[in-house]
Amino acid sequence: MSTNPKVVLITGASSGLGRATARLLAERGYRVFGTSRRPPADAPTGGVEPLALDVCADASVAACVQTVLARAGRIDALINNAGYELGGALEEATLEEAQRQFETNFFGAVRMIRAVLPAMRRQGGGRIVNVSSLAGLAPVPFLGLYSASKFALEGYSEALRHEVAPFNVKVSLIEPGFLATALAHNRQQPAARIRDYDPWRERVLAALRGFENAAPAPTLAAAAILHALESRAPRLRYVAGKDARRVARLRRLLPQGLFERGTRSHFGLNGRAANPPREPGAAVARRS
Repeated sequence: MSTNPKVVLITGASSGLGRATARLLAERGYRVFGTSRRPPADAPTGGVEPLALDVCADASVAACVQTVLARAGRIDALINNAGYELGGALEEATLEEAQRQFETNFFGAVRMIRAVLPAMRRQGGGRIVNVSSLAGLAPVPFLGLYSASKFALEGYSEALRHEVAPFNVKVSLIEPGFLATALAHNRQQPAARIRDYDPWRERVLAALRGFENAAPAPTLAAAAILHALESRAPRLRYVAGKDARRVARLRRLLPQGLFERGTRSHFGLNGRAANPPREPGAAVARRS
């Protein structure tokens, strides 16, 4: 690969899973272009060539892809990793906040795929790896919009896999469980809070913090991405992590009602709230 390295473009490569994947692929001999909104200087970092990219902007996506093609002449693989979590109750999020969540996590991947597919069709093949989540296997309460964006990515990827197969473009999903990354620390919350949800929201967030504190390093999921890129017949889905594998198995085997009860227990939603609201109704408190 050193004489004619495969060219990989990965979004969200400045930290967490994106950075771990970019470094792993560079070590394996790939020519890696790693993007972020505010990349460092143009000099390669750890073998990764940094590029500026805002996946929410058509012009930025087009410029990024054209830069890679101008420098390397081709794009052999696209890894859509950029994303963030919007927490809170679904009722709390405004339509604008919901749209921003989808703009990054779902439509950002759509923009990137539309931008690279013409080059992949011309060159006779390529790989597209979309980073989904445990939340794309089973929705997580109080991460509902994040879960919805990943469910959308799952359906899109499966349909895309059929459509681009005649062009030798192979599509895979990576479904990691909890990882020790900055994703949780950067979790956003709706601007408005509904106090009725406070006790339940706090239970779930406390459970999430516990899972995240015990989570493995992102190299676990980076290895799954590498496997998807190097497999001659890549699968549609690669579940990464013990928790994600367990959830996938339980969702497949358990009756729906039993799975729902297990989810509520897992996130501390069984029983009554310790401090229920004094007054009925949805009193809203603005965050400072």
